[in-house]
Amino acid sequence: MRKVIVIAMLLLVGPGIAISYSQENVIVDETGIMRWGASGEEVHGFGVNYTVPFAHAYRSAEKLGVDPRKAIDEDVYHFARLGFDAYRVHVWDTEISDTLGNLLENEHLDLFDYMVAEMQKRGMKMLLTPIAFWGNGWPERDTWTPGFSHKYGKGACLTNEDAIKAQENYLAQFLNHVNPYTGKAYKDDPRVIAFEVSNEPHHRQPADSVQRYVTRMVQAMKSTGCVKPIFYNISHGINYMDEYFEAGIDGGTFQWYPTGLGAGEELKGNFLPNVDRYAIPFDKHEAFKKGAKVVYEFDAADVGRSYIYPAMARSFRSSGIQWATHFAYDPTYLAYANTEYNTHYMNLQYTPQKALALKIASEVFHQVPLYADYGRYPQNTSFDDFTVSYERDLAVLNSEEQFIYTNHNEIAPKNPKQLKHVSGWGNSPIVQYEGTGAYFLDVIAPGVWRLEVQPDAVWVSDPFGKNSLDRKLSEIIWRTRSMKVNLDQLGPDFELKPINEGNNWQAEVNKGSFEVRPGTYFLVKKGAKLKVSPEEVWNNIRLNEFVAEKSTIDQTYVLHELVEFVEPGMELVIKATVVTEQKPEKVTLLTYDGWRPVRIEMTQKHGFAYEASIKGEMIKDGILRYYIQVDGQIFPSGVAAEPGDWDFDAEPYTVSVVDPKEPLYLYNALQDNEEVSRVWKPSSYVAPSSQPGKGELVLKIDELFIVDGENPSAEPIYDYSMRYHFGDRLDTRSLEDFKQLTLVGRNLKEGNVPIQIAMVMKDGSTYGQTIELGSKDDYCVLLSELKPVRMVTLPRPYPTFLPYYFEGSRVSHFDLKEMETLQISIGPGLTEKEQKQSFEIAIESVRLE
Repeated sequence: MRKVIVIAMLLLVGPGIAISYSQENVIVDETGIMRWGASGEEVHGFGVNYTVPFAHAYRSAEKLGVDPRKAIDEDVYHFARLGFDAYRVHVWDTEISDTLGNLLENEHLDLFDYMVAEMQKRGMKMLLTPIAFWGNGWPERDTWTPGFSHKYGKGACLTNEDAIKAQENYLAQFLNHVNPYTGKAYKDDPRVIAFEVSNEPHHRQPADSVQRYVTRMVQAMKSTGCVKPIFYNISHGINYMDEYFEAGIDGGTFQWYPTGLGAGEELKGNFLPNVDRYAIPFDKHEAFKKGAKVVYEFDAADVGRSYIYPAMARSFRSSGIQWATHFAYDPTYLAYANTEYNTHYMNLQYTPQKALALKIASEVFHQVPLYADYGRYPQNTSFDDFTVSYERDLAVLNSEEQFIYTNHNEIAPKNPKQLKHVSGWGNSPIVQYEGTGAYFLDVIAPGVWRLEVQPDAVWVSDPFGKNSLDRKLSEIIWRTRSMKVNLDQLGPDFELKPINEGNNWQAEVNKGSFEVRPGTYFLVKKGAKLKVSPEEVWNNIRLNEFVAEKSTIDQTYVLHELVEFVEPGMELVIKATVVTEQKPEKVTLLTYDGWRPVRIEMTQKHGFAYEASIKGEMIKDGILRYYIQVDGQIFPSGVAAEPGDWDFDAEPYTVSVVDPKEPLYLYNALQDNEEVSRVWKPSSYVAPSSQPGKGELVLKIDELFIVDGENPSAEPIYDYSMRYHFGDRLDTRSLEDFKQLTLVGRNLKEGNVPIQIAMVMKDGSTYGQTIELGSKDDYCVLLSELKPVRMVTLPRPYPTFLPYYFEGSRVSHFDLKEMETLQISIGPGLTEKEQKQSFEIAIESVRLE
């Protein structure tokens, strides 16, 4: 029976401002649920990993001349706005220890202590992982560090006796360390709810060795008198489940990267099937059922959209997860370049829609019951007060008192008269806002609301590529923007009062509409008395707090994704994101009707988005050429010129105008290979052809099934699949006359090999057919012959024990207009003998005819 300790705490949010709260130590009950010891209530926690005190983030602060304490203060304020109450980090032990495991009192540890104290002032709880095993380099090269991890490396740390003794020493000293900013040792701090021994140990040694190692780590921590739950990573090496729990752990930690890691570019398509459920194959294990479950890291890596996080949170709760921390929140001073972990990207100012999705996910964690079952996708896109939509890139919380959304929507609030909080991006029935930053509205007193408006943010480059501190991926722009607030509790007649330091903005309110600048404001209903002071504490913030980067933009951008082709006579809508510091006087589309120049004014739609239509009669056989002019600049070149100038020589945007009878290429190996999702094979490559624009993806697969070192007892699945998102290519073609799917490829070995070719609809419904790939080139399948087949979840997720195939709640009727992804598989149709063979095939293209 664990000892229960109840402690009353007084936390200072700012000078002379205090928040009082009471919490107890955490216990794990006999059903594996973490509970507060005195009250018996379930523990909930949702938040982020954040790494300013260590490694690249710390070095970059020095390089950029940033005060890391000030940076922490500002980011932690944003954590409060986003509703985060949980924090986790794998501490870079290599920077705060020596080779014997002695804790070093240095700048990294001091900054870590400071950060923890600042988070606690906002009401956050901690799950700390004292050992990371990592070097301090990523994404740079490792440098020398004094710690045991640097001396021994991860592998030896798990087996070498001297390394193990160093870890025992270090763990005891870390837990006994008194944080000078809280006055408490971490083992005794009631806001530190639990410890995870180490980060992703990746055991590969004999089972008895694993048990001895884990036992010694747990005993070292308990030798300090620590009574908090102690967790161990069990998602890496699930074959050691017995040994982990026999070693005395209180629960297991998990990760989830449902879209893999390191795509090198933004992934396109619907990934709700990938997060449909967090299936734990060992959930019936007797010891596991009695252990608590937390997720130390998760992200939909390389996905730039906002719909997915609440669905992940739902799946976590359905699997009994009580705690989850996103990996990783970008320090704001690094977010312009996203250098820390380029496969992740999260920051309230630079990724406002994604951050709002995390805010909604936090509410999922605190509202959805453990083990609640909402069915399978697409049935489960609405659950309790929450909605997610891939098609609209939208996540929504619509409850009696809260209305939070990540994108434009027309959803009616459930109870407008009872609303206490609204936050969002874009337009809704409550707020119409033309900016591209997040905003927050909170009722403070009868007739008084607090409004916070963040500046505009725009991605000007793919943030998931090869990044550098010398290259901006996102811009922050301070613009005066129009806003309309429709709150029953305010009515159309209210006053706008700026309250944050340095904010002198004044604007008249006309029927709920006004001009606004980034900042914090009181909205005061006509006739209401303002009795609150801007300096007062409200929940875990001061009312007049405001944090935002200053404007960063120093050039004009025109961001425009070309369509590849269009058909004669088909109207073409040109969309562009025009990013300027001040609103341009005019944005014009310049094109030609024959040889006659035509100017079409582009209309501002929302934020920096502009549109114009080229009429069908101007779309004729050949090449369509056009420019976008922003005041005096011509794009795509960006030169200051006019097409009528005698020396004008700028390259235009071009679109091929193709006959409706021409095939529609869904995949071309030479052009599209970089965007293919598949398990990497070192012997596979793209072989260019002597014919321009042609090449082959050569796939050499020695084994269809390879034993997974982290899940060696998994049922064999003999399949190798690849995925390519082609969705945008269907938008500018007439699809009615296409009758067949043609794959151009060949078997590079003797004989034939069955290959499944399939297309995936937007809701995950998948239709395909198996062909016998031989030595010839073209293989045709009638669309009418395509049958429902299984969708492979690609990119492959971490942990690797998650389901290989997606099985939804329904299969929709075949609809070519809804298709968006190509799936090609080696595996379906193979005999048991053939499954054990090696394969060598080449794929050149896939087209509709």
